[in-house]
Amino acid sequence: MNALLRRSILAIALVLFSAVPMSAQEARARWERMCQIRAEKFDLVLPKAMQDNDLDMWIVVMREGLLDPLWEALGRGYVGDWGYWVFTNQGDRVERAVLGVGGYRLEQCHVYDYFGAADELAAYVAERDPDRIGVNIAESIGGADGLSFTSYQHLQRELDAYGDRLVSAERFVSDFRATRTAVEIAAFAEAGEISREIAERAFSNEVITPGVTTLEDVAWWMSDQQLARGLESSFDMPSVYITGPEGIVATSSDRIIQRGDLLMLDWGVGFLDFYTDMKRIAYVLRDGETEPPAGVRLAFERGRQVRDIMKATIKPAPTARDAVERTWDAIEAAGFNRIEFNQPTDDPEVTDVVLGPHSVGNWGHGIGPSLAFFNPTRMTYELRPSTLISIELFAYTANPEWGNAKIRIPLEDDAVVTERGVEWLYPVNDRILVIK
Repeated sequence: MNALLRRSILAIALVLFSAVPMSAQEARARWERMCQIRAEKFDLVLPKAMQDNDLDMWIVVMREGLLDPLWEALGRGYVGDWGYWVFTNQGDRVERAVLGVGGYRLEQCHVYDYFGAADELAAYVAERDPDRIGVNIAESIGGADGLSFTSYQHLQRELDAYGDRLVSAERFVSDFRATRTAVEIAAFAEAGEISREIAERAFSNEVITPGVTTLEDVAWWMSDQQLARGLESSFDMPSVYITGPEGIVATSSDRIIQRGDLLMLDWGVGFLDFYTDMKRIAYVLRDGETEPPAGVRLAFERGRQVRDIMKATIKPAPTARDAVERTWDAIEAAGFNRIEFNQPTDDPEVTDVVLGPHSVGNWGHGIGPSLAFFNPTRMTYELRPSTLISIELFAYTANPEWGNAKIRIPLEDDAVVTERGVEWLYPVNDRILVIK
């Protein structure tokens, strides 16, 4: 069956699928789970996060057509003009009010104490007399930077004398989002299993016919799976690519997959406001082969060895930088070579390594403490139990079949940091997938 015919059949199947009304109970079940997550976050995480960051009040401002990145986390709602989510630190509990915002899903969650009009804001704040009011402005974290300049000016005018008490809530938002409850961890683990299942089906003969299927065929099949199952993604397009002696050959393009290709995949799904980030590797068997070549298998095994060290070494720490430096010490002691990203050495005797373990959760790259070189600010944050992280690495090992050019093996799966260390949330990548 050629690729065009398969795509046509899939398109017809999707039309038929969409013609069947989606169960209202599925929509309600997802909403109820989101409400449960929100209730526990507000009850168990929000008070300490405000206290740790010395905030008396936190105000999130939104306008119609200009929603904050935390809109989903705060319960959604319809904003007709100006809307405010106002949280007041009361010690063991945080008082929660919504002004100028309404809607069934927001109101029926029953996690807010008061719903009022937008023009009540100034009086509401003055009555509580906060000294430090956190707002979503941030230099390093986009997900904590939802307050536009115009909205900031508007808020200052509305609050009058209290407008001078606005401070950045960047670190607070990170603490609030990245400190996880049990129901959040369970939901994220489910998202991880869904993304694993789709990824491993994508790298199989169910989807790929060597000499026929293109890289973009695979990426679009994965996107269709998301559409049919009501999933989102923080990726624009699944990154389906081929790696060769010179590096990446092509990514999610019309390049036809051939026998002997080494395939890589980087992607994730969005489910219940959680977004995963994972990779998978596959090899397309040549005629007469029953398994990947020895050089490919060795490179994969070397990557697994690095990942095992990471899992055994990463633990809660005063800062994420402390945790990653301790991890690097263990990796180098095991004989691996530390390099800058995509700058492997010519030495065929060593495996070069880059580490990129980063926060995950509510975006593919989360906003909590990060062990990745590309998140310098968040490397200074405390690495606490319940933090969701991606255990990501790149291992470069010489391949004799490529004239000792190095194969870059990318491994990435999502985990949670506990007092015991790192614990996986679903079955991780322990094999090279084989396409016959």
